[in-house]
Amino acid sequence: MRITRVLGAALLALGLAAGPAAADSSPSADPSGDSGAPTQAGTSFRTATEIEQGQQATAGGSTGDYMYWSFAADAGQRPTVKATVKLPDSHASQTWQIDVYDGLRRRQSCQYGAQTRTAAQGTGSVELACVLRTVRAWAEPWANDPLPGTYYVRLMAVGLPASDLGLPVNAEVRADSKDIGGAAAVDGSLAQPLTPGIAVKSEQADGGSNDDGGKKKPAVLSSIEPDGGWSSGWWSDRWVWTGIGGVLAALAGIGGYALTRGSGRPSRMPPGV
Repeated sequence: MRITRVLGAALLALGLAAGPAAADSSPSADPSGDSGAPTQAGTSFRTATEIEQGQQATAGGSTGDYMYWSFAADAGQRPTVKATVKLPDSHASQTWQIDVYDGLRRRQSCQYGAQTRTAAQGTGSVELACVLRTVRAWAEPWANDPLPGTYYVRLMAVGLPASDLGLPVNAEVRADSKDIGGAAAVDGSLAQPLTPGIAVKSEQADGGSNDDGGKKKPAVLSSIEPDGGWSSGWWSDRWVWTGIGGVLAALAGIGGYALTRGSGRPSRMPPGV
């Protein structure tokens, strides 16, 4: 019995000693909570880092740099882009701004949100937000409406004093969308979403050739798209409500006819007529 107690105590001591070692050897968790989220930003539209909606991307940079990300938005979605910039301990007053561009690189206006904010001297961070208008499936060529495709996010500091140029900063960016549904449906759709390289892809699909000896060059396309692929643009829950309205109208017509038709023969008419 005594030997059993000694062995149990020894095993317990070994387990307690091995516990911290096992915990220390485990990989550290990603601060953003998503191990697959990008950790760097692009420096232009062409090199914008692709992110998926719901991912929180992080990037390190310097004041004076332009940071670019891109994400996909489909018809019926109302995107919201949020950014947090963590500033160094010592800095002067800085103004940060977040801009969102569509697939045609047209700057899209924000419905609401703090698109530009000024961080006072010594402030640790600044938070920005931009809620776009609902993405439409189709629009007139002269309109500036948001259309399905790739959207670019640009984060930058404006009006920096010379003493703050080159200071290290860390940025966090996240894009989400609210599905508006049939309330934003329109009678039309784009032939293709506004994504980089879609024209080259369409030409290759049609069997077109280029001037390079008949050889087709590979298309450089955006690899991001909404979950389930791009919508066709014609289906929405508006069709469901239209169908329900049609059924209710038919039932109302049948009920009204049943109430007003009477017996079918006026009582003042003599029999046999």
